[in-house]
Amino acid sequence: MDFINLENTWVRIGISAGILLLFLALRKVFTTYVFKMILSFMQKRKVETAANILIAFEKPVRLLFVIIGLQLALKFFPYDLIADNRETQIFRTLFVLLITWGLFNLSSTITIIFPRLMNKLDIDVDRIVIPFITKIAKLIIVVLGITIIAEEWNYNINGFIAGLGLGGLAFALAAKETVSNFFGGVVIVTEKPFTIGDWIKTPSVEGTVEDITFRSTKIRTFAQALVTVPNSTLANEPIINWSKMGKRQIAFHLGVTYTTPKLKLEKLVRRIEQMLIDHKDIHNDTILVKFDRFNDSSLDIYLYFFTTVTTFAEYLNIKEDVNFRIMDLLEEEGVEVAFPTRTLIVQQDGMAVDEQQDLLKKERLHSHS
Repeated sequence: MDFINLENTWVRIGISAGILLLFLALRKVFTTYVFKMILSFMQKRKVETAANILIAFEKPVRLLFVIIGLQLALKFFPYDLIADNRETQIFRTLFVLLITWGLFNLSSTITIIFPRLMNKLDIDVDRIVIPFITKIAKLIIVVLGITIIAEEWNYNINGFIAGLGLGGLAFALAAKETVSNFFGGVVIVTEKPFTIGDWIKTPSVEGTVEDITFRSTKIRTFAQALVTVPNSTLANEPIINWSKMGKRQIAFHLGVTYTTPKLKLEKLVRRIEQMLIDHKDIHNDTILVKFDRFNDSSLDIYLYFFTTVTTFAEYLNIKEDVNFRIMDLLEEEGVEVAFPTRTLIVQQDGMAVDEQQDLLKKERLHSHS
């Protein structure tokens, strides 16, 4: 009789091990063949939403084979390793974790799915909103998963919430800065003073916006340093968004010598003005080229105009091109740029009796934007 029981025990252990090995083999087959085949089919048919869902749940499904195999194997195992009610709780918890894991992965595809959905509905949504929505979705999924698992283990969620209410004042004081940053992020998202990729300048930092989270905004400076600024700070600072410029200003004085004849000066002014009008990268709405003043050692022509591009590198290229064209016009008209000079009167005995400084300050081809 004992021999028969022992034989049955080993048979059940063998069946249990066989079931577990079978599901491990099925997991391998699914990973190597079935999953890749389904994914390839969806990508060829351009069913991108379904493909994203499949990719998000790939790893949870792999683990699901192991969990199902383990659950079935325990049913045939001759010994009770875990109490039935506790076993049920453990496996339900594992299933909830797998679903939460898959949904958490899927929430990352909101950055792809959400803009397409908004385009179909003809709704204009700023890019900066999408990462914010993704993070909120992930937070909700995690909180729901924890809540379901807590209820499965008979944890009193209502008591926990009530406890938060009792300690609300202490929590609010401790989390004051965090809450302030969160609402600062909400202000940035709703008012949209900038979006991801914009070049902004604040009293704290200047650079390109890379990301916005619940707590802070990440800005890449032109020195390639990554600066993390709390949202509460950004929300309360003046923000200059250079990317929103429709055009960019160039203004400077061009000083020529006093020996320049009036007719040549007039012609030079007209030619510079026409050159700017004809330039494809200069905004034609406002072009001012005027003989502005008699300076200490030069006749100053004032130039004021705007480029049609706003990015710094292209702006500098256009500015350089205009300067070279002005040099060509000066050469063609035979007009010289003024430079600092001094006149020295010397007596016959070689002693200086008068030294007149003609130039008090230098204003040569300087510009500002």
